[in-house]
Amino acid sequence: MLMTPSLRLPFILFSLLFIIAVIGCKNTSSTPKKISEVNSQNTTQTDLRQQIKEYLPFEDSTDFVNAKRGFIATRKDPIIKNEDGSIAVHLTSWGFLDKPAPATANPSLWRQGQLNKIHGLFEVTKGIYQIRGFDLANMTLIESENGWIIIDPLTSKTAAKAGLELANEQLGEKPVKAVIFTHSHIDHFGGIHGVVKAADVEAGKVEIIAPEGFFEHSITENVIAGNAMMRRATIMFGSLLPQNETGMIGNGLGQIVSRGSYGILKPTKVIKETGEKLVVDGVEIVFQNTPEAEAPSEFMFYFPQFKAFCQAEEINHVLHNMYTLRGAEVRNGLKWSKYIDESLQMFGEDVEVSFGSHHWPTWGNAAILDFWKKQRDTYRYIHDETLHLANNGYTMTEIAEQIQLPDELATFFANRGYYGTVSHNSKAQYQLYYGWFDGNPANLHALPPVESSVKYVEYMGGADSILAKAQRDYDKGEYRWIGMVLNHLVFAEPQNRAARELLAKAYTQMGYQAESGPWRNFYLTGASELLNGINKDVYGNIGGASVDILTNMPLETFYDFLAVRMKRSKAKGKKYVFNMVFPDINQTISLYLENQVLHNRVGVLAKNPNATITMNKTTFNEIITKQSSGTKKYLMGEVKIEGSRDDYSDFQSMVEEPFDLLFNIVEP
Repeated sequence: MLMTPSLRLPFILFSLLFIIAVIGCKNTSSTPKKISEVNSQNTTQTDLRQQIKEYLPFEDSTDFVNAKRGFIATRKDPIIKNEDGSIAVHLTSWGFLDKPAPATANPSLWRQGQLNKIHGLFEVTKGIYQIRGFDLANMTLIESENGWIIIDPLTSKTAAKAGLELANEQLGEKPVKAVIFTHSHIDHFGGIHGVVKAADVEAGKVEIIAPEGFFEHSITENVIAGNAMMRRATIMFGSLLPQNETGMIGNGLGQIVSRGSYGILKPTKVIKETGEKLVVDGVEIVFQNTPEAEAPSEFMFYFPQFKAFCQAEEINHVLHNMYTLRGAEVRNGLKWSKYIDESLQMFGEDVEVSFGSHHWPTWGNAAILDFWKKQRDTYRYIHDETLHLANNGYTMTEIAEQIQLPDELATFFANRGYYGTVSHNSKAQYQLYYGWFDGNPANLHALPPVESSVKYVEYMGGADSILAKAQRDYDKGEYRWIGMVLNHLVFAEPQNRAARELLAKAYTQMGYQAESGPWRNFYLTGASELLNGINKDVYGNIGGASVDILTNMPLETFYDFLAVRMKRSKAKGKKYVFNMVFPDINQTISLYLENQVLHNRVGVLAKNPNATITMNKTTFNEIITKQSSGTKKYLMGEVKIEGSRDDYSDFQSMVEEPFDLLFNIVEP
């Protein structure tokens, strides 16, 4: 290829840079320093506690002052109950945190729990109030000309209702004129029926405002992969652990998720662009869209008359998750940091109070700008340094072991890994760009856990030899290594009680060391399940999908999920085509089963189907929510089948019952 002089010089410079980069891969002179915090190989609990106390400014009480600032009142009855008498949330169950951190907890996470347990109604600034501590998230109330504008009505109907009742009791009863959903995670919209009636929304009495894509993402985000996510979420949020100094002490982002019914209502106003302005019942709001950072659909917004900024969940008093341990799509740290920088440019000169969907507000322009910048720089640092190390040839695991925030970011309490961690967030950014494979052919087609564990145990001299060595290493505090080794032994020999007990002890110690609430919860729940099995009674109190979610699910999403539930062995060698017709909503969808795969086409009617099934969507909703059965509706004439009923019945038999939520994690 011939190049003009204008192209030749840039090409030569690029080539030189590329050669230098290749030669410089894994240059030991630039190897990052090793960290000496939680993930060191053999740090005892005593050593760790002392390191953290010396490293972090525990004498700084600013967060405690701010978390209590503006307190008005809390509920007289601390136990918030659902209609069936079950407990939605117990506000005073965290009293054990009212003392110095014990040896069973990381003192930094303990401090975060002390802050998060502060609950009640608070004044943020004149005209803006928050309910905090009633749920994982906050509910904010803005005083408008004729009532309340509510931001994020919590997870459950019961918690949201209790929060609004407290506000009306203390501030004077006002009607709800609008609800703003900041983003598409359930702890920010699930309690909607506790603050408004669906009929009032339909009648135009209440406006619901949300970012573009909110409704679709809220409905579909956790459906197809939902069963595994639910199992892991109950562990991540400590739902299976007792609330005490040896169990659950908080999640970092908040203390606990309220339990009860949840729902969703479709927005009446969707914000599509950054800079869009609305006047809602006399209150001006300027919006900033922030998709694909903390959530697939999210926005932040500014109230000029209050000089107040709602930071949603993009800015928090924790290092958030760029990958959540319950399982979800990886989040982009570069976009995240750029959104916060955009906030600085748009609102940084004027803002005087910044409040969010979690934690306590920040007051004063200088303090807010410092807070925003340090959050911005933390996400950017993790993103950029991960890519820097990856481009020097380091793998995901090596990067997570080496990367650490600079002191000016790491000693800022709002950047601590109470929820996300630098370790697993750096892995997330590696995965975002490179996926699961590290380039090493040994990892390209590795054996699955049981098969590999059997060989590891054989090569290591058998169970007795492993246990003897493991006990010596446990006594030296090498808990991470014990976790790796004994996990193999448990998977090779699930009935080996000695292995289970020693592995549980190692997990317990790692849980006690963890600064991240979710890490602690995973370790301690793992230890409990090794010793006692899965707590089925606790799982029995954890609800499934709400009627709102099921009935608002797009047909395409429903049948995509049905395809995931197909029992492939029953579909072997079969080929079916069905048309589904829903007259009351004027929608059709065709289903195609071939090669043990189910496809669907929205708005298309197939020619020569095996059968055409016609029913109203209202009838369909009753069937999928188990208010009635398909057979009963067919006999009543509400479901009509033209063509082969036997073929359609055979197709339905291929769909498995709902997945088993109680699958094993810490054992085969």
